[in-house]
Amino acid sequence: MQPEEQVALVRAVQSNCDIADARHAADTTLCTYLLQMREFCRWQRGLGLSSTLQRADVGDWIASRESLWDGLQAQAFGALPLPGGGQAEPFDADGVNARLLPMGLLYGAGLVGAGRPVFFLAELHHQGRRDGLAVLQGGREHARGLLAPVAALAGSGQGPVIVRRESLARWGWERWEAFTLRPHEGSALHALTQAYGFAAGFDQALPRWLEDQVELAVLHELGEYRAGLRLGPRWEALLQHLQGRRANALARAVRDHIADLGHTLPQLLDRGADATLHGWFAAYDGHRQALYPSLPAAYAAWRGGDGGRGLRAACERGSAHFETLAHQVLALHGSLGDAAAAAVEQRLAAPAAVCPPA
Repeated sequence: MQPEEQVALVRAVQSNCDIADARHAADTTLCTYLLQMREFCRWQRGLGLSSTLQRADVGDWIASRESLWDGLQAQAFGALPLPGGGQAEPFDADGVNARLLPMGLLYGAGLVGAGRPVFFLAELHHQGRRDGLAVLQGGREHARGLLAPVAALAGSGQGPVIVRRESLARWGWERWEAFTLRPHEGSALHALTQAYGFAAGFDQALPRWLEDQVELAVLHELGEYRAGLRLGPRWEALLQHLQGRRANALARAVRDHIADLGHTLPQLLDRGADATLHGWFAAYDGHRQALYPSLPAAYAAWRGGDGGRGLRAACERGSAHFETLAHQVLALHGSLGDAAAAAVEQRLAAPAAVCPPA
């Protein structure tokens, strides 16, 4: 690829990222928005993960970013100029990557949450295959938006698995920084920091932690793929129909549980991957925890020395519960027409959606 071709491609991808941010940056809570903007500022300025940011400088940067977004909300996403000539539609990630992967670049495009578009362009770090699926790892990112999901099962749930290493490292830094500000001894995050030796220096601990987190992300996406085979294509149609943020997030949490309880956690237990298990539970929160609040007790029993018996039993119980729940909401979605979205949300928010303890 000629340098000018890469510059044009980066500019086009970043423009689409900016348009997506203009439309959706305000979709999160104020606290989440400010945390995301701080890390986005670090990335945009090319600063290291632990670089100190002055509050006034960040405030000025946020103001300039919001001013840029003000003029973009009504703008349509643009086509991407391809090396060697031609253009591609911005959501044709497979077609774009067919041209870019041989050149050492990785492109990502898709929808997350309730229809929020996400784009990125990164250097290709590694490509391989796992369980019949292509696995593509991105390294240094040349274009990205405010929201930077660390991994995804692309192709409408058919692959490839995409992992963004730079975004994953930035997410790790956010977790570590939050822990240093408010340490909670005995928590999963505390166990994680001890297992990897973060107290001795984040940069020294990062390589091992990052490799384990990449593997954890791949295991989860492979679990998502297996869950998709059982749930069928109607699940993706359901997600597209659930435009309400809460309903969409709850449905995604259900599938996350099916993926992790049926695949990820049993794999980690089989491998004796203690540090990675701490990492999984350190990120266990939000709708997932609300749907299965008793799962941390099984994790505590594992830490207490039960050999994982309680956690394996909890995984089996949860797998059965959430798979049944998923098929129930699929049946609602298929039978109620225009009223389906409201009925699905009501079912997912009902007390019976919560997996009971043993």
